[in-house]
Amino acid sequence: MKEKLESLSVSELLYRAYQLEPEKEVLFDGYSRMTYGELMDQSCLLAASLQKMGISKGDRIAVCLPNWNEFVVIYFAAAHIGAVIVPFNTRYRMYEVQYNIRNSGAKLAFFTNEFDGVNHMEQFLEAKENVTSLKQLITVRYKADQLESYEQIIKGEEVCTSFNRTAVNPKKDVFTILFTSGSTGSPKGAMLTHANVVMTAIKTAEQMDCTAEDVFFVSVPVFHVFGMVPSILSAVSVGARMVLLDEYKPEKALSLTESEKITVKHGVPTMFILELNHKNFHQYDLSSLRTGIIAAAPCPVEIVKRIRQEMGCEIMVAYGLSETSPTLTMTSFSDSDVVRAETVGKALPGAEVKIVDNNRNEVMNGEVGEIACRSFGVMKGYCNMPEHTKAVLDEDGWFYTGDLGTIDIEGNLRIVGRKKEMVVRGGYNIYPREIEEVFYQHPDVMEAAVVGLPDTVLGEISCACITLKPHSQMDEKDLFQFIRERIADYKVPDKMIILDEFPMTASGKIKKISLREELIENLEGELR
Repeated sequence: MKEKLESLSVSELLYRAYQLEPEKEVLFDGYSRMTYGELMDQSCLLAASLQKMGISKGDRIAVCLPNWNEFVVIYFAAAHIGAVIVPFNTRYRMYEVQYNIRNSGAKLAFFTNEFDGVNHMEQFLEAKENVTSLKQLITVRYKADQLESYEQIIKGEEVCTSFNRTAVNPKKDVFTILFTSGSTGSPKGAMLTHANVVMTAIKTAEQMDCTAEDVFFVSVPVFHVFGMVPSILSAVSVGARMVLLDEYKPEKALSLTESEKITVKHGVPTMFILELNHKNFHQYDLSSLRTGIIAAAPCPVEIVKRIRQEMGCEIMVAYGLSETSPTLTMTSFSDSDVVRAETVGKALPGAEVKIVDNNRNEVMNGEVGEIACRSFGVMKGYCNMPEHTKAVLDEDGWFYTGDLGTIDIEGNLRIVGRKKEMVVRGGYNIYPREIEEVFYQHPDVMEAAVVGLPDTVLGEISCACITLKPHSQMDEKDLFQFIRERIADYKVPDKMIILDEFPMTASGKIKKISLREELIENLEGELR
């Protein structure tokens, strides 16, 4: 049965769950509830409408929505017709939206009017004017003149189950393109096939012993790989139920955990820290909790202990990237608190992980090197970036992550650092080079360096250090205003410092390690 499941497409995986129990509730997003039968009906209606609009196999569909049931319907509608879903972070600004549309070649976009303080309507209207591939705009949960709405599209007089379902080759055909910024500063679209996401979803669910009785809490964003695969698709793979939270608030998360009897709770460490430390934490009955995944940032051993003891949740720690769909390694129920906190467990069955040196030769256990992997979840490649793909994916299928780690004698992977200078702030990846290049667009900026600083709540925060050109009158407030208008809010540096000069190497490069050490020492009283 397992082998048969793993050979299915995303569409076929939903169809199997629908056939088993069509009347069972599949999701609740705080606004409405939906059964597997209703999800199948609505996704088929939408798929038929998309076909009438000219969307066919391989076409890209941009989706910029929070954790709403419409995202899930679009997710499976795209799968039914072999279209490729391209999720957009709801915090993206104009440059990011247009770059991703242009790179992916998206023909159609779903978006809401405003969310997270961002005017999506304005951004997508302008994108349609500037990017030739984008032909159609569809609004969700609001109506606009001269634009079609999601509500109009899925209203059909009859339930459409006999549309032209498109056959896909799960191992070759792309299901989603997930944009992930790189150390080069240029976002790259990781192309994940149906087999990548289906197999990863199934194996992740198996590692957690998930069944149809489980209730998944989806508080991580659905536009992120953590929400798309180990959350949405893992739940569907076992015929479970999902509860979606569109705007994370710790007390709301605690309340839903109690009222909806959540059993599988995924999150980044910051979410668990905020809930455990909430003043009303002990007022909530969390006895339904069984397990879940904590990922995307290091988690202190004290927090792992508190999740297990105070929440009664056998939490698992996982590691992966967008390029690996994402789950690559996971701890197990038998692992101790220390193993769960200090390592990210072992490779999932069917996946391989090794540590290599700068020449990509495997090193001995315990030695630090770059983490390389070969698995069912490794992407097909980067969209329209063959050279970038070739740089990280070799002919034997090994993907080189850019992360540094060690493997102990028991096979547990330990993350040591990052070859890329990525900052992980509350589970969000921030790539310094991308932000630095935006600063360099300002005529008064001479040099810019963004580094991560330790933070007990978010894991890391970002700090931008700037040197200005002679006679500039700019101050930190001006720089904040400049950068805030150009990038997503979670990428905006938490701290801004104007320096007279940077510590430099003999070759003229900024010594970021020295800079970070100096900042930690000088800001000791300000850091949490």
